[in-house]
Amino acid sequence: MNNLLFVFLGGGLGSIARYGISEIVKSNFKTVFPTATLCSNIISCIILGLAVGMFYDKVGTNSSLRMLVVVGFCGGFSTFSSFSFETVELMRTGNMAIAIANILISVAVCIGLIYFLSKQSL
Repeated sequence: MNNLLFVFLGGGLGSIARYGISEIVKSNFKTVFPTATLCSNIISCIILGLAVGMFYDKVGTNSSLRMLVVVGFCGGFSTFSSFSFETVELMRTGNMAIAIANILISVAVCIGLIYFLSKQSL
């Protein structure tokens, strides 16, 4: 039951943070590219990579901390479904080059961040 509470709290905080990032980005950048989702996903990967890389001994063994930060917060803050939807919408509206750029940038940057920031634990 404790794990559910930690996932709930982390997910709520992550979702609120994602909403805040989205509002900040949308008010400052007017573009077809899904910048808000990319920023949220990148920041979430930085947090996850740092959490695993710097605190692996705690995150890896403390299920409450893992549920709060990795599953809850990062899960609520990052968003694969929005990334997927926005990419499909770009394709549907004829912005194929931007859709492909979104896929390549998102996957390369996010996986690269997790790899390099968490490499101490690999």
